[in-house]
Amino acid sequence: MNIELRHLRYFIAVAEELHFGRAARRLNISQPPLSQQIQALEQQLDARLFARTNRSVQLTPAGEHFLHDARQIMQSVALAADKASRIHHGHQGELRIGFTSSAPFIATVSDALFTFRQRYPHVHIQMQEINTRQQLEPLLDGRLDLGVMRNTPLPDVLNHQLMLREPLCAVVHRAHRLAGKESISVSELANEPFVFFDPQVGTALYSETLAMLQRYGIVPDIAQEVGEAMTIIGLVATGLGVSILPASFRRIRLDDVCWLPLREKDVWSEVWLVWSTRREMSATIRHMKALLLANDF
Repeated sequence: MNIELRHLRYFIAVAEELHFGRAARRLNISQPPLSQQIQALEQQLDARLFARTNRSVQLTPAGEHFLHDARQIMQSVALAADKASRIHHGHQGELRIGFTSSAPFIATVSDALFTFRQRYPHVHIQMQEINTRQQLEPLLDGRLDLGVMRNTPLPDVLNHQLMLREPLCAVVHRAHRLAGKESISVSELANEPFVFFDPQVGTALYSETLAMLQRYGIVPDIAQEVGEAMTIIGLVATGLGVSILPASFRRIRLDDVCWLPLREKDVWSEVWLVWSTRREMSATIRHMKALLLANDF
């Protein structure tokens, strides 16, 4: 059996018009070929779909049931075609993004996500909070489409583009001796106990900040090691030590914490957008990539 979509279109037109001449005009074809196509369809189905007389055309019981099914098939085909088109153009589908804990506090990221949601409401965005180094494997094996992370060594098959350079800030308790200053030098933290990341967690900020302190001859006294930046801020608020974190975390406001800009011009952290070159980038991914890398929304 070889029933084509055109056979269903022809049949539906005749079934709705109940007149071969009007159906032919509706389909913009001549009447004899239409009659031949309907006959060929009936032969393939081994069923009479129309009861014909010189004066009328009526659906048979088989024809009535076939009309219901034919309409459903044509609707399903139309929906499938529309879905394929929407996915191809990036208006529907799924987007999986890995992000570090600071990413939601970066205006570039939050603005891009908001804009994307407004423009493409039928794309499901799956966000996964995961530190920089732990994003690499899921980006390689396809579990993540994009990664928002701090600068770190990357495998050759992962591409990256700089999103922004974010200044680092000192974080101190409001009663700390430095708290009243507008800004400080890195050297002023030399003898302070630090609350910082546990090196086993694998955050890029850990090695990045330690390298920065070493450039200025500081070996920090790390009094507390924790896994999350939020915990660092919370422990600074209890007076257990000071820390250095990206400026985006200033959006977390605690009364007992002061954020102090650092005067040195080279004290910043890069935020990267990372993706794999192993797979073709879909339109959905391209749309989000463009927003994350844009300067103006």
